[in-house]
Amino acid sequence: MIAAGAAVAITAVLGTGFVVQSAVADQNARTAAIVALVSSGAGHAEQLELNRERLRDRAEHASETAVTGASVVIAAAQGKTDATGLSESVAALSHVTLLAPERIFELVDVTKTETANVHASTTEVDRVAAEQAAIATAAAEAAAAEAAAAEAEAAAAVPATPARPSAPADPNAAQQIARQLMASQYGWGDDQFGCLVSLWDKESGWNVNAYNASSGATGIPQALPGNKMASAGADWQTNPATQITWGLGYIASRYSTPCDAWDKSEASGWY
Repeated sequence: MIAAGAAVAITAVLGTGFVVQSAVADQNARTAAIVALVSSGAGHAEQLELNRERLRDRAEHASETAVTGASVVIAAAQGKTDATGLSESVAALSHVTLLAPERIFELVDVTKTETANVHASTTEVDRVAAEQAAIATAAAEAAAAEAAAAEAEAAAAVPATPARPSAPADPNAAQQIARQLMASQYGWGDDQFGCLVSLWDKESGWNVNAYNASSGATGIPQALPGNKMASAGADWQTNPATQITWGLGYIASRYSTPCDAWDKSEASGWY
């Protein structure tokens, strides 16, 4: 086209005056300069160089983004799933300045794929772990609730220890005898003495002559029949010490302690 244009211009010069010839000469000069520039390839080379720089910038930016995302996923995968392949892809991209843009884009694609795979695997591991933790928590809560229910049931099944009477501050003569015999013969203290006082208060009022006409129970301990107390002494009918000695022996052999005898009396009305 340039050659044809030059030919036209030359033809115009031949058919016109000097002014036309001068204008055509200038145009021909500019055309020749353009032809020379195009022929040398300088403009095309500059454009290619600019394009290569832009391509590298895009490749390096894509690499940086891919490495940043992959690093987060690798950290989250520690101890959960294998991220070896992804780590190798990231390591390859660390030499990005030595790689051609086309190779960088290839590695970026590989890194993105590996990142997605490792992330999916880590997410599944986390899901399974959360599910197992929930199951374990539910089992522990159920076991704790069952243990609490069993404990409450056991506590309800065991009767509360009944309140025991305390020893009198100023016991009478018969009670003084009982306290001394309890301590010397059985090693019982005031806690047991309080139960004994209440037991025999209920039975006889600590009266050596007490007698139950309907049953025949006799004396302070209400022995039935009364002559059982003869085993403690011939004066069992009148001597409180003899009656108390027999009564303490009966309690020890039958109930172990005065408080156990008191509990039996409270529960059934007799001992």
